Amino acid sequence: MLITIPDVLNSETLGHVRNLLDGAEWVDGNATSGVQSALAKRNLQLPENSAAAREAGTIILDALGQTPLFVAAALPLKVYPPLFNAYAGGQAFGTHIDNSIRVRPGTDFRIRSDVSATLFLADPDSYDGGELIIEEQFGSQSIKLPAGHMVLYSASSRHRVAPVTRGRRLASFFWIQSMVREAEARRTLFELDTAIQSLALERGQGDAAIIQLTGVYHNLLRRWADA
Repeated sequence: MLITIPDVLNSETLGHVRNLLDGAEWVDGNATSGVQSALAKRNLQLPENSAAAREAGTIILDALGQTPLFVAAALPLKVYPPLFNAYAGGQAFGTHIDNSIRVRPGTDFRIRSDVSATLFLADPDSYDGGELIIEEQFGSQSIKLPAGHMVLYSASSRHRVAPVTRGRRLASFFWIQSMVREAEARRTLFELDTAIQSLALERGQGDAAIIQLTGVYHNLLRRWADA
């Protein structure tokens, strides 16, 4: 399931995050790569223990908590603290699959990566290339979103970042361990939730059918959730 989430960061918050990142020291992106990723990855990354990364990551986590579409689609149990990367001068990230388990260095924090997220932080007109290309069951999807918008997709998907041939692509990326492990179960719950919310706008939350469907949703979530 691939979901685009608009306006995770508003313009003011986005400007603050950009100021933090523009003033930070960047390192080779392979600092956090697995063996397979290191063969394909050419970019820069903000050290995750840097003050700028921690502050910007906290801002993003706070914004996610206030984004109902993110909560409905990911059903988050744990979120890996956001990381940040930059591509320029032909840099790219070849086809790869994200690691199944992500461990935060120097801590006991670890998650199962069910859902991957990319939050775009640069205006798409400011750089050429840099599309996030995700291979899905029915073909590849090319994603290049406005700054402040985010895409969620299965962490088991093959994906890549196209070379950036002009300007600088800046983004945050992270992973979510969902309360619901199975992707198809998450899809079913999201589609049911979306339908309920749409009907509720027409009929009101007190409608008998809305109440019944909401009960079905929560009973399914209760059956499938790990927590």
